[in-house]
Amino acid sequence: MAIIQTLLITLVIFSVLVLAYAVIAGSGAAKAQKRRMQALRYRHSESVDAKVDAQFKRAVAARKPKTYRVAGSGSRTEALAMRLNRTGKNWTVSQYGYMSLGLAVGIAVVIFVLSRAPLLSLGVGLVVGAGLPHMVVGYLINKRTNAFITKFPDGIELLVRGLRSGLPVTETLGIVSTEVPGPVGQEFKTVIDRIKVGKTMEDALQDTADKLGIAEFNFFTITLAIQRETGGNLAETLSNLANVLRQRAQMKLKIRAMSSESKASAYIVGSLPFLVFGAITAINPEYMGNFFTDDRLIVTGLGAGVWMGVGVLLMAKMVNFEI
Repeated sequence: MAIIQTLLITLVIFSVLVLAYAVIAGSGAAKAQKRRMQALRYRHSESVDAKVDAQFKRAVAARKPKTYRVAGSGSRTEALAMRLNRTGKNWTVSQYGYMSLGLAVGIAVVIFVLSRAPLLSLGVGLVVGAGLPHMVVGYLINKRTNAFITKFPDGIELLVRGLRSGLPVTETLGIVSTEVPGPVGQEFKTVIDRIKVGKTMEDALQDTADKLGIAEFNFFTITLAIQRETGGNLAETLSNLANVLRQRAQMKLKIRAMSSESKASAYIVGSLPFLVFGAITAINPEYMGNFFTDDRLIVTGLGAGVWMGVGVLLMAKMVNFEI
């Protein structure tokens, strides 16, 4: 009975915190109304800069990856498949599910053999089985994204040189796919393959932008689309885009250097409770042994660990600046 009461108290506290966050953050309807009012103000503004900014925002909104929106809201399986595709590995959703399930069961069995605590084994197994594969996939996505962003300005510069020498756009895209190593060459090769099977260049680039979800490639796609509608010197436009992307990368490095102290503090504060728990367990196992046998302490420890993880995530978001 005590364990049920503890669970109920934990759920009540969690519900109160969620409601408080919803009240502080504001409703989605209020945010949507604010966006509509801002769009109306831009639409009827006499300022040229405001009108240009509004047109650019509409172009970006119109060219957002629609597949990702559908996958994220209507089909979680499709969203997971797209996430796995962004890693560059040939992993399927079924393989990911089997790996997560096997990891959860294996960890739960090991913890149960060591502690004989079924609730602790189930909680740790679920957390590790759901969290570790997600973290691995996120790490691979970030690694591939960083590799793409690093080489992407070089690919645009090669594209500019090909255009200035008189080559058509599709042929210069083929040159980039063969000359630039890494994810940039692979993705441009995918674009060329889509064009060969009958898709237009704009649709092929948009499909790749939907798959990657990288802001730099979205800029490239929007630039080509606007240039095809308005005309002008494409080589000069892409050269300016390459310079902007290089400056963006330099700004990211500066922000990373400036926020490194805050990130180090967040790492220390977030890992300190777990380190202290492990140290006390090693020094005096009997004192901390109840956390592995008493159901109430197990629930309390798991709840504290979850909330510490939420706190670490919030600190990480606070020191993670987007440009």
